[in-house]
Amino acid sequence: MGNDQNSKPSLRFGRAPFFIEFDTENEAWQGLENEAVSASGGAGVAASQFLIDRQASVVISGKFGPNAYNSLSSAGIKLFTFKVDDCSVEEVLNQYNNGELHEVPFKGLIP
Repeated sequence: MGNDQNSKPSLRFGRAPFFIEFDTENEAWQGLENEAVSASGGAGVAASQFLIDRQASVVISGKFGPNAYNSLSSAGIKLFTFKVDDCSVEEVLNQYNNGELHEVPFKGLIP
């Protein structure tokens, strides 16, 4: 919901106000504004394209809509979900690093 690692994560991918980019090589954080958040439609696809353009390899969210799922999965990006809604982005990343998050398997395009 905010632009740093101490922020509470948004449960909705396409409508998240910010994305937190974490570079695993140098452990650097960067808050990125999600310009698709106020779109009247297609927020998931626009947000997906933004992350595809940034060459994300993993995306973590509380929930992915079908269009975001299709876009990200088709680009070869691994998707993970979290269920804890009273935690920080940093805690979600720790859960990912500890193998505690659920990977969303790619089952082909969802209509």
